[in-house]
Amino acid sequence: MLDPVLLRIAKSAILEELDQSYSFDLKDVIDKYPFLEKKGACFVTLHSHKDLRGCIGSIIAHQTLLRDLIDNAYAAAFSDPRFSPLEFKELHNINLEISLLSSPELIEYSDYTDLLEKLEPNKDGLIINHNGYQGTFLPQVWEQLQTPELFLEHLAYKANLTPSVYLNHPKIYRYRVETIEEKFDAILPI
Repeated sequence: MLDPVLLRIAKSAILEELDQSYSFDLKDVIDKYPFLEKKGACFVTLHSHKDLRGCIGSIIAHQTLLRDLIDNAYAAAFSDPRFSPLEFKELHNINLEISLLSSPELIEYSDYTDLLEKLEPNKDGLIINHNGYQGTFLPQVWEQLQTPELFLEHLAYKANLTPSVYLNHPKIYRYRVETIEEKFDAILPI
């Protein structure tokens, strides 16, 4: 179970941009929650009325969990190229979700059929990597793409590839996530 402080930090990072009078003390947060100093990779997802409103994250732990969380919360709210920046008036409709990722593991497979058999729907997040192109889907995407065939097809498209890429045996990695979600208005800031 993820610590609810992650939601509070993400909310605070977003509020700091929307309300210039609001700020929080990072040193105080680290003193209270030292686990945030360890490297971690997370995604921050915003939904408005159950529709995606922003989603940005890291698939590899390359900085502290605290820094990754703050950067991704800010980016999901204000820098996701698919959406206009979040506005203060939208906050009462926003649900905030944080997904903490495990380290990706390469899936060894012989062919497309073998790959399909090795996937675990609703558990696996996947990364495709081929000739400089890369894309990922969190496990939550299985809700919309419920078969392994659909999941892999759309994963290829997300990486600007076509489903025929699987004939070329691209690298496929799997990871798992722990998630925590709450309505933005219900989360206390730091």
